[in-house]
Formats: sequence, C-alpha cells, structure tokens
Amino acid sequence: MASPAQKHIPIYTSKGDAEGFLVYPYIFNRLGDWIGFVTPQRDVHTVFGYYVGTFNDDNRIVGKRATNTLKPHVKPPPAPEKFYPPATVPLAPMFRELSHGQIDILLDEPDRLHTIDSGEFRKDMD
Repeated sequence: MASPAQKHIPIYTSKGDAEGFLVYPYIFNRLGDWIGFVTPQRDVHTVFGYYVGTFNDDNRIVGKRATNTLKPHVKPPPAPEKFYPPATVPLAPMFRELSHGQIDILLDEPDRLHTIDSGEFRKDMD
C-alpha cells in the first residue's frame, strides 16, 4: 500500500478536472489504477512503455495527435503499489492555450493511457 505521506500531484485536463495523479514516476487514474509513468525528461509513457506525450508545467499531459514514431518504446518500471486517490484535490490553475499541434491527452484521447489489463497492447490470454 502506498504511504499516505507519499507526495501526489494532481494531473488536470484543460477543462480543469483532475483526471489523474502523479506519484513519481507512476501515473494513476482517478480510481487509483496505474495507467502510465513519467521519465526524468517528463516524457509520459503507457504501462507498456509506449510514448504518449509530455507532462507539462501546467500539470497536464500534452502530446501530438500522431505519436507512433516520435519516441522509442522504453521498458516500464515495475508495477507500483496500490494507490488510493485523495478525497479532494486543489482547484486547477489557470491554463495557457495549447499550440495548434498539441492536444490534451486526458481530455481528447484518454484511451492512450489505460490500465495494464486493457488496451490494444495488452497481452493475449492463452
């Protein structure tokens, strides 16, 4: 079980909703399920190591619409301990506009970050 004192950072959408949490290097959805991880360079990857976007200074995950060839696949860290999301989160800060080529991943394409037991890259059952 994750320590209650463990620092978590809310991850917001451009609408101001907290849709995830960063407990470095792990990213969890609002239910506490592991959906990705962040590298020291702030690159965001799926639980399988596929590049999704970047964790920006606004605490949002932003990326480009087509990401298949942007970054190489990386080895994910070991699965994290269970995370229990907080009951309340601070209000979102004021966000700057995203550039024309950027999208808010958790708002526009949340299926890019999914749990280990779902999504197109999950292992097939034998």
